[in-house]
Amino acid sequence: MTGSESRVAIVTGASRGIGAAVARRLAADGLTTIVNYAGSADAAAKVVDSIERAGGRAISAQADVSDAQAVKRMFDAAEDAFGGVDVLVNNAGIMRLATVAESHDALFDQTIAINLKGTFNSLREAARRLRQGGRIINFSSSVIGLYPPTYGVYAATKAAVEALTRILAKELGSRGVTVNAVAPGPVATELFLAGRDDATIERAKQMNPLGRLGEAEDIANVVSMLVGPDGGWINGQIVRANGGAV
Repeated sequence: MTGSESRVAIVTGASRGIGAAVARRLAADGLTTIVNYAGSADAAAKVVDSIERAGGRAISAQADVSDAQAVKRMFDAAEDAFGGVDVLVNNAGIMRLATVAESHDALFDQTIAINLKGTFNSLREAARRLRQGGRIINFSSSVIGLYPPTYGVYAATKAAVEALTRILAKELGSRGVTVNAVAPGPVATELFLAGRDDATIERAKQMNPLGRLGEAEDIANVVSMLVGPDGGWINGQIVRANGGAV
């Protein structure tokens, strides 16, 4: 693996929440960071600005991960600007909840397009392009194992991501590229908090042995470890970063 000063990371869905925290942490670790966004250009620019003000190096890159050609162009731009890519963090995703009976086609198609196809599109490019000794981090969820009602379509996409993680780890091992997934429990981000009342949020806190929701930085710390030198012998694993809640 190349030295940390020259390593380049693409973080998808990095304009807010966990993705933004991951982008900031990897930049603080010395990686040049590509802050991917789909539509939130201003939010992505703020993440880049915060990284640069802290002494890091980052650029933003617009790409809808469900569009294979857009993902290809993002990797092209990273290679043109920085010479190559060493790390991919597949964070982009959505969570639309409904029972199976009430899940309409648009909900199903959009969730599959972003959570599964989007992850696949980025993995395919990374599998072809990542430099020797690279790292891939996918995002699953700790709902795998709990399988709560209304999470059917969302959980199905994350189960598929876990399968891709384990298989790709075997396919890329000869190049020294590791592939792992992080599966957060409830994290106090817009994605989790939206539409939930205070009582529901408090119940989620009390279900955790540590008595709180996760923070985006908690998850970013796990990604940092897997991407960094201490994570080199971890491969094909699903890290359930949830404070012991599930």
